[in-house]
Amino acid sequence: MRTATTIGLVLMATPLSAHEGHTYASSVHWTADPLIIAPLAVCAALYASGSLRFMSRSSAGRRVFMHRLLAYWAGWLVLAAALVSPLHWLGEQLFTFHMIEHELVMAIAAPLIVLARPSAVLLWGLPRIVRRRAGHVLALRVFRRTWTMLSNGSLTTLLHGAAIWAWHSPLLFDAAIESTPLHRLQHLTFFLSAVLFWWPVIWKTDRGLAAWHLFLTMLHMSILGALIALSPNVLYATQTRASGSWGLSPLEEQQVAGLVMWVPAGTIYAAAALVLMALWIRDSGKGDAGATPIAAP
Repeated sequence: MRTATTIGLVLMATPLSAHEGHTYASSVHWTADPLIIAPLAVCAALYASGSLRFMSRSSAGRRVFMHRLLAYWAGWLVLAAALVSPLHWLGEQLFTFHMIEHELVMAIAAPLIVLARPSAVLLWGLPRIVRRRAGHVLALRVFRRTWTMLSNGSLTTLLHGAAIWAWHSPLLFDAAIESTPLHRLQHLTFFLSAVLFWWPVIWKTDRGLAAWHLFLTMLHMSILGALIALSPNVLYATQTRASGSWGLSPLEEQQVAGLVMWVPAGTIYAAAALVLMALWIRDSGKGDAGATPIAAP
């Protein structure tokens, strides 16, 4: 009951004190970091331009193309909301919102963008000369071999897990709160490792094996969330230092943040794994258990 009350307090948080003459409520703002906004804007412009050029050339059906289009923009909007909206500012004030921000990036935005398979469309958004040169680079044997290695399901699961555990170490996590460049690097690492993780899960790995990678990721994230939530001591002193202004003790705030990783985030990975298992079982009855994509190629 106390846990549920604490979660409610965080989700409906109202600042109780002011800093430097301004309450938190009056200070809520969108992030204006050009090193975040510029890449998002460039990706949006390239995809919008490329989709218009690529649509008539796509070998996939119009319906499949539209599904990918929707998946990309949904993922882009979630990513933008996590990094630019007031949620990002709230994440600097409260551990719980910071954890929500990370899960939006890794567990929702990344798989949606991967599901869209946007590389070809983004290439078509480039000027012709740049597109041709980029195509030549991507066709190089060394690039293809590097991508084959990096998109190995076991390796990507390990890299994604290592990124999650490393950045959630109290020392690094608190340091990222104090340093803007380190905070940018944290989010970039989470997003890129998540994209690498979800790519073989969705498009490359056998569905049964992909489900195993998802269950494994859900398991270690749940363990990390439980360690954070059940710790008797405050582990993230810098991240939780403003919790008192929101009516929570640092330990209560840490507990709720741990629960966010433990339950909702773990549920997303578990649900995806169950979907893949169901598809694998269905296809095994048809003699097609090795089919890899969960969406039409």
